[in-house]
Amino acid sequence: MNAEIIAVGSELLLGQITNSNARFISSQLAEIGINVYYHTVVGDNPNRLLDAITIAENRSDLIIFSGGLGPTKDDLTKETIAKHLHIELEEDKNAMKSIVEFFQNQNKPMTENNRKQALVLKGSHVLANKNGMAPGMMYTASNHTYILLPGPPKEIEPMFQFEAKPLLTSLVSKGQIVSHVLRFYGIGEAELEDKIQHLLENQTNPTLAPLASDGEVTIRITANADTTEEAWKKIRVAKEEILHIAGDYFYGVDDDSISSVLTKMLMKNELTIAAAESLTAGLFQAELANNPGVGEALLGGMVTYNEQVKINQLGMAKEVIEQHGVVSSECASEMARLVKEKFGSTIGVGLTGAAGPQAHGNKPAGTVWIGIAIGDEPPHTYRLQLSGSRNTNRLRATKSAFYRLIQLLIEKGYERA
Repeated sequence: MNAEIIAVGSELLLGQITNSNARFISSQLAEIGINVYYHTVVGDNPNRLLDAITIAENRSDLIIFSGGLGPTKDDLTKETIAKHLHIELEEDKNAMKSIVEFFQNQNKPMTENNRKQALVLKGSHVLANKNGMAPGMMYTASNHTYILLPGPPKEIEPMFQFEAKPLLTSLVSKGQIVSHVLRFYGIGEAELEDKIQHLLENQTNPTLAPLASDGEVTIRITANADTTEEAWKKIRVAKEEILHIAGDYFYGVDDDSISSVLTKMLMKNELTIAAAESLTAGLFQAELANNPGVGEALLGGMVTYNEQVKINQLGMAKEVIEQHGVVSSECASEMARLVKEKFGSTIGVGLTGAAGPQAHGNKPAGTVWIGIAIGDEPPHTYRLQLSGSRNTNRLRATKSAFYRLIQLLIEKGYERA
């Protein structure tokens, strides 16, 4: 089964929002062995949408629409498809009940145009919307399958994953399709692909799909077998081969993030952490705070963006800055040591550097120093030379600090979570 995704909305063409739905749907379809060959974006115009549908039908078996199911006049996806397929729209009672209850619970009057959201293609399989109002639907006719989904990501993602995806899986495979994601940091996509090139060239079942994102690289392993257990056996063999080659850069699987892996590791080993941040301005702590339970490990920290704050609030000797500058190994080391002492944590982290786009004195933009103090040992320091935008450099500095700390804890014999 070959698929095409048609995103409907003039706001996409105007660049007002990013088409993140297509990326999400494509990744979900890849997990169940459905090829996506085309992404189409069309504005809120019925004639142009009809043209897009006709083109898609000539080259794709499965056509997935996102957006255009709302209550306003420019929400015209299902009306246009109904006209094209010569079928009627009918009110879905469950959807209508949910819409009425929403307005009652909000103690707001329901305008008549909201009834439009409960309309579905007659004879379609209705996809429940548990995070919004307009239901989705799946309809098959003339060797084509049409899936209509709402536009907001908070609605489309759970609807596709829990409503549409199981239906599609039953259509394309009699067996079981299982995917497993390996996550790597500290290595580029090209380098990782080069290391496993022989595996990529000879892949059949399972298949391997590398992907780079935000300074990280993932490899999605997808296996097809009669049973889930057999699929996992295939995945484990491939995983073992990949980690034998590139295991030094491996940090987690599936929905892990570097910060979540570090958080779990800190909690498992009953370690606490504090951070003094300059260029990252609290981003290190904010990323850690995304993880439930982090309060057991994260004691607090300081944003010491200014030289005087480093001296007055953190307690750094003025001579360190005068002799070495704030973008230096010595400054990062002292930041880590002092914040650990000030908060009484077992680990202290210091982040300082030139985020860019300007240099900091004689230190070029993108120069970053990370300091990590563990227990009574002298702090470890690491230098980075980044080349992204200002905010990209801040995020990569933060992720690098997480990664360096994970690797350092492993070297010292602490257990992975």
